Amino acid sequence: MIVTPLNTVAYRVHQPKWSFAPASGAGAGMYGGRANRPGVNALYLSLELETALAEYQQLDALMPPGLMVSYNVSVDAVVDFRGGYTSDWDPLWQDFYCDWRNIYFNQGIEPPSWVIGDQVLTAGAKGILFNSAITARANLVIYTDALAGADAVAVHDPDNALPKNQQSWE
Repeated sequence: MIVTPLNTVAYRVHQPKWSFAPASGAGAGMYGGRANRPGVNALYLSLELETALAEYQQLDALMPPGLMVSYNVSVDAVVDFRGGYTSDWDPLWQDFYCDWRNIYFNQGIEPPSWVIGDQVLTAGAKGILFNSAITARANLVIYTDALAGADAVAVHDPDNALPKNQQSWE
């Protein structure tokens, strides 16, 4: 694994109803994601605005309403997989871009990308930089419960415009 510190700006489009906790990672923690199994909170971000929009839209012709949020990210150790699989990586990394939804939800099998996420956490890293399967630009998953010390994922909300709780939508 290539482990590196990361200091960057990142972006995510949130469903408006759930935008009151934009740094929690709890949504992915409920159902799992590409690199996290259910029960592991993970915040999926993009390093470019366009990629965040494309990730939110996925393959739909129309994009649902969304709320763009910016983050200042400073993490002491993330795995940098943007260069893709080479023989220097554990062979399991060949399957990082597997169709995890189909594997888990339709076949009932643990996706290999979840095992990769487990290995990253065991190695002491707090996230993975990887290329989007949609745009081939950089995405980032941060394991929010692993953050410690000087690690920070700070939401940029200078005017306190984000909702504070679920009742903000009533």
